[in-house]
Amino acid sequence: MRFTKDHEWLEMEGDVATVGVTAYAAEQLGDVVFVELPEPGATLKAGAEMAVVESVKAASDVYAPVSGEVVGSNGGIANNPQGLNDAPEGSGWLVKIRVANPAEIEGLMDRDAYEAYLRSL
Repeated sequence: MRFTKDHEWLEMEGDVATVGVTAYAAEQLGDVVFVELPEPGATLKAGAEMAVVESVKAASDVYAPVSGEVVGSNGGIANNPQGLNDAPEGSGWLVKIRVANPAEIEGLMDRDAYEAYLRSL
């Protein structure tokens, strides 16, 4: 699993990355009430807005950790946003992206580096 400073995670399987928000981000958001996800076929650019997550506290943009094409969205989360809070780094994933540039993954943090980053906040 790799992580961004914006609190997204990704996990690779072949050339497809499963992407979501971290447990830290879910905790900061509070109870999620709405999730807007991109449609399959959408092209994403690393660092650009990918999704919107609304909680009882605020609305937050979620950014694409890598560039590529959306090949799947988690409809279960769109229909049951609380699932993002229940398992943010598991079944609460948001999208699957066919990665266009695998080198972008190398710029992301591993879990140890991400946890050290969290301690610095």
